[in-house]
Amino acid sequence: MAPALTPAQAAVIKATVPVLVQYGETITTKFYADMLEAHPELHNIFNNVHQKTGHQPRALAGALYAYAANIDNLGVLSPALELICQKHTSLYIRPEHYEVVGTHLLQTMKTVLGAAATGEILDAWEAAYWQLAHIMINKEAQLYETTNGWTDWKDFKIAKKVKESEDITSFYFEPVDANLKIPVFKPGQYISVNVFVDELYDGVWQARQYSLSDAPGKDYLRISVKKEPGLEIGDPKSKTHPGYISNILHEKKNEGDVVRLSHPFGDFFFEETEENKGEPVVLISAGVGLTALLSILNHLTEQHSSRPVTWVHGARTANHRAFKPHLDRLNASNSYLKTVLFTSSPSNEEAQGEHFDITGRVDLSKLSAEDLYTSNPKTQYYTCGPTEFMVDVEAKLNAIGVPSERIKMELFGTGGVPRV
Repeated sequence: MAPALTPAQAAVIKATVPVLVQYGETITTKFYADMLEAHPELHNIFNNVHQKTGHQPRALAGALYAYAANIDNLGVLSPALELICQKHTSLYIRPEHYEVVGTHLLQTMKTVLGAAATGEILDAWEAAYWQLAHIMINKEAQLYETTNGWTDWKDFKIAKKVKESEDITSFYFEPVDANLKIPVFKPGQYISVNVFVDELYDGVWQARQYSLSDAPGKDYLRISVKKEPGLEIGDPKSKTHPGYISNILHEKKNEGDVVRLSHPFGDFFFEETEENKGEPVVLISAGVGLTALLSILNHLTEQHSSRPVTWVHGARTANHRAFKPHLDRLNASNSYLKTVLFTSSPSNEEAQGEHFDITGRVDLSKLSAEDLYTSNPKTQYYTCGPTEFMVDVEAKLNAIGVPSERIKMELFGTGGVPRV
């Protein structure tokens, strides 16, 4: 383990930023390949699709660049580190994994950079790596302590499988161990679902994060998963498709089957405080992005909260909109709830005012200030959907005077939301 990073070493790290711009992705691509060859058991942790597509090496290269560029001001990286640590705990990353990563990352830097990787540079990067690793290990230890001993994968049975729309199906999970207590998670958080895939590397576990789509406090955990079209399990091309695991859930996992789940985690959630108590909440989603926000909406309605809530959702057609009957029931029984449904390609059978409200993609300019509660400086905004959608929502809210600190965005995968 390296000694503490000195000011002189921090200056060396800062000076390597141009090197990372030029060689960062080369370093991280070779790093992952060499590490996984030396430690094939880590295939059980790393996302096969992100490895095959190069998404994970690109994300790590970006993270190394951000770390080096901000080595003297790590506070700006706090949101990104929070997101990463939450995901790490949902995958049960351990301190020993940081040892393996650190060893191989430094070896790869030395190999790729050759003579340019002087002893001074490598010593500085070893100290810098362990400075960051200790921050993350300590944060992850704190998160594990909140799980009431649930610090490894747990077996859950698929108690119910319900089709919610043409491409979204809900899975209701109940613990195999009758003594396992379902935690009261924060609405908006996710779980990792871990399934064994016999088609990869002669069999490997693969985990994916899915938002919990119901309010906390139930005797089950529910996720609602979109099945990506045009993908056939068994087709070699499917192994690098982003929807690979979701298709396995849809096609191969049935009621009564057992999968492994993580404890709920995630830095995207609704939490009532004295400051925001009773203030408006605006929930804006597209497609399957509604899942995390539905957990928040169900929580608010089940708490009989009187705070104003606006639900904005976009779907291609009525057949692609999940939970419409549920939303209709909530609308009928909650006078403080407004729903605004956009449909981008309505069929001839769909009637405006019955199946949806506005034709087209979600466009906040078509909503009134009253719908969005923009005059209230304490209104909270939550958005979930494709990255471009969330960035567009934030930009439009910013344009009408809503600061980014009151806008929360959810993103799965590797990396973060590019703030405007």
